[in-house]
Amino acid sequence: MLTIDPLEVSVPRMQAVLQGAVGPRPVAFASTVDLEGNVNLSPFSFFNVFSANPPVLIFSPARRVRDNTEKHTLQNLRDVPEVVINVVNYSMVQQASLASSEYPKRVNEFLKSGFTPLASETIKPFRVQESPVQFECAVQQIISLGDKGGAGNLVLCLVKKVHISEAVLDASLNIDQQKIDLVARMGGNWYCRAHGTALFEVEKPLTTLGVGVDSIPDSIRFSPILTGNNFGQLGNVEHIPTAEEIDLFRSSGEFDLLIEGTTYSDFAGHRLAKQLLETGNVELAWKVLLASDH
Repeated sequence: MLTIDPLEVSVPRMQAVLQGAVGPRPVAFASTVDLEGNVNLSPFSFFNVFSANPPVLIFSPARRVRDNTEKHTLQNLRDVPEVVINVVNYSMVQQASLASSEYPKRVNEFLKSGFTPLASETIKPFRVQESPVQFECAVQQIISLGDKGGAGNLVLCLVKKVHISEAVLDASLNIDQQKIDLVARMGGNWYCRAHGTALFEVEKPLTTLGVGVDSIPDSIRFSPILTGNNFGQLGNVEHIPTAEEIDLFRSSGEFDLLIEGTTYSDFAGHRLAKQLLETGNVELAWKVLLASDH
């Protein structure tokens, strides 16, 4: 394993490691204005939501590594502490990237990138019409993390108004994760797209208490077929099927019917259980595993 001491590598090297390892990172497409009303529009991938009550978003315009200068966005926020954070989806990612170009101050990135400005309702900066979700925010605080190149500046943004395109809503007026088609930054020039088969669900153990991986019998826990994700699924159940339930499962003929449909010999039950886990049928997977081990 490669071990890195941040004090022993260059800032660009450390930045590459951080951005390559910490991701996908959502993109804050930040719209600001200066004291004269000149607009600025720039994307930032050091960004996330940090509170729901009050609703607070945080993004970080870092000091430039090459010359230790500040981004125009940061300068604007000090003068006019307001920002629209527009989310970025796949249909607009190339234009958003173009807006990250180092244009001189007072150059309008809305014009350069071809986006449509919309007047906000509570603050001065404009919204991006093409963005599916737009957050009008008041800047609560700017926290400097250093004065050298690469140092971040945490911008705490209190959400005052949210605008959501109806095109990304489902029948219950919730944001449909397929429809919104978000993108995120990875390392280097790489992005990823949250769409199609890239999306998957993991059941949250909010109201249940899973038995844990340590409760899985050793004959299953050390299976050469099952993976760590499989063990996580098995450990997330509240109760392991009892011996009586397994006897009933076997005597009903359901187990034999399932096994007959496989083409495997060694660890046939484990392979079948793995297939069931991949389709989310955890209860049946447990029964197959326990039945095959007896």
